[in-house]
Amino acid sequence: MTQTFNAAVSVVGIDIGKNSFHIVGHDERGAIVVRQKWSRGQMEERFATMPRCLVGMEACVAHHLSRKLNSLGHDARLMPAKYVRPYSKGQKNDFRDAEAIAKFVATKTADQLDLQALHRVRERLVSQRTGVINQAFLLERGIAVRQGQRFLRAELPRILATPPDVLSPRMVRIIEDLLACDWRRLDERVERLSDEIEAIARQDAGCERLMSVPGIGPIISSAMVAAIGAGDVFSHAR
Repeated sequence: MTQTFNAAVSVVGIDIGKNSFHIVGHDERGAIVVRQKWSRGQMEERFATMPRCLVGMEACVAHHLSRKLNSLGHDARLMPAKYVRPYSKGQKNDFRDAEAIAKFVATKTADQLDLQALHRVRERLVSQRTGVINQAFLLERGIAVRQGQRFLRAELPRILATPPDVLSPRMVRIIEDLLACDWRRLDERVERLSDEIEAIARQDAGCERLMSVPGIGPIISSAMVAAIGAGDVFSHAR
């Protein structure tokens, strides 16, 4: 393993200590090419002479260092420790923490970023649709419907025909507006994104392999591929 930084290093993970920093560098394939321990005084000097790379650190005490590295031309990123921990393997130590951080920020391809963006937009729209459904105000009128949008959708014709002493005409109009203007519009947008994600998944070899597992469909498989690619930055499946 080389112990000098060179153009092969594309991602660096840093585990920050009080007086020392543990550094792990990965190449473009995700292989570890550097594993070093630096003093606090060495950080700026060494990063100043390094080729531009992606640098990951836990957010707790790294804001000053992040600004300094960005000023040197690097792409420094901070992340909460709770998101880094799942990438760590084996018994906790500083080098393993640095390696987990580097894996967390490993560069995604443009296709992965596009797919991840589709998933995030779809997730936001699904959340908005759930909010619309929850705002139907039915429980306040003593009308209970089994949980789940398909059950509410099936029951709506009956609910909207409820006598005025149970559901006022104003309330009927409010629910009809929510259904026509919000729920259906969000349904259409979610369906378009779901169709696009499914089409991508059907053409991706990694997604196809994941979908061979019972219970995993286009949405789950494509979300995994968007997040970790082929998984080759991990040394074992666990």
